[in-house]
Amino acid sequence: MDNEIQLISDGDGLAVIGNATDVERFLVSEGLPSKDLELQRLKSAFGTGAAVAQAGSDIAANSGRWVKLTQESAQRVKKFGLMESKTPGVSHAMVGRPGSIKSWLQIEKGAGSFLTNPGLLAGAAGIMAQLAMQQTMDEITDYLARIDEKVDDVLRAQKDAVVARMIGVDLIIEEAMTIREQVGRVSEVTWSKVQAAPAAIADTQAYALRQLDALAEKMEGKTKIGDLATTAKEVESKAREWLAGLARCFQLQDAIAVLELDRVLDAAPDELDRHRLGLRVARQKRLDLISRSTERLVARMNAAAGTANAKVLLNPTKSPAVVQSSNHVATRVYDFHSRLGIESGPQSSEARRWVDAAVEARDKALETGAKSVDAAMSLGNETLDRASSVTGQLSSGIAERARRWLGDEERRGEKG
Repeated sequence: MDNEIQLISDGDGLAVIGNATDVERFLVSEGLPSKDLELQRLKSAFGTGAAVAQAGSDIAANSGRWVKLTQESAQRVKKFGLMESKTPGVSHAMVGRPGSIKSWLQIEKGAGSFLTNPGLLAGAAGIMAQLAMQQTMDEITDYLARIDEKVDDVLRAQKDAVVARMIGVDLIIEEAMTIREQVGRVSEVTWSKVQAAPAAIADTQAYALRQLDALAEKMEGKTKIGDLATTAKEVESKAREWLAGLARCFQLQDAIAVLELDRVLDAAPDELDRHRLGLRVARQKRLDLISRSTERLVARMNAAAGTANAKVLLNPTKSPAVVQSSNHVATRVYDFHSRLGIESGPQSSEARRWVDAAVEARDKALETGAKSVDAAMSLGNETLDRASSVTGQLSSGIAERARRWLGDEERRGEKG
């Protein structure tokens, strides 16, 4: 069997290992974008003597690429029947392409150096975990740039000493990541610089979550549309800032985890697998905590939108403003979730509520002749169209049409 390659998956990513040409052919044939797996970094993990010589030979003979597993790409590799390995959470398979057959097929036997060497397999899984976290870090960087939120400005504006510590911590971590990139490892000296960072990041994360909870509580208990409109607008602005702060915290926590895995690989490679799994559990707990807090905020905004929907006839100007702020918050939360890998619903529920209320209001308008509700219905439909794509920015056209509609309503009110 020619063109043999090894597939290794940890659920988040797929490592494709083998001859460089064969690896590239496989990735092209399956349409999978990839990154360098950096297998050479494993050479330091096997001590001395025959073990390191054999491992070094296996590493030198192979090229590796890493693929982030999305729902689509996971389906593409499922056909190769990856099986669980002795390394927890890691599955694997050997595939080949015999003779003139174009498709890649699973094979039972092959060289499989990584699949038969527990140390190499654990090391590869550790690097894959790092690449997955670095991918998230890159996506958070894009997210912060796209929303044009100056996280440092947000943090500096806070007088709380806990938040102030974060400003220095991110500089230290960025320096450590730069040294790692240049040197190829995390030395004891480099690690000593960042050891105190996790506590400061965790404190800042807890502070940001408390701020989001406080915003949710602000919306609770208000029934007057005027109060709701004012508070909803304030929450919309503040939520954006604290979501950006949370994103930065999560990004730095992933950076610390990347440095940790390098340090363990260098100092105690036998513990790499356990440490990788421990980091995975801790990371998921952080995601769950963030998810609960942000979903609570969305629920409060949904409730406010429901109140506004019920009073749309009596408040044709301020009711849509409440719903619009609610939709903006929900959209930003779901965008934030997508960057961190938190699963959210395909569209905001308050948008559906708004359309239902607008339809009901339109029916009442047919009976009462209240023409202003037609405009409310128009805004509701635009809101639903926007909510159907929760990961994009709010269209400036929708915002402009909403502002124009509100202006028209106010002018008609003045003439009346």
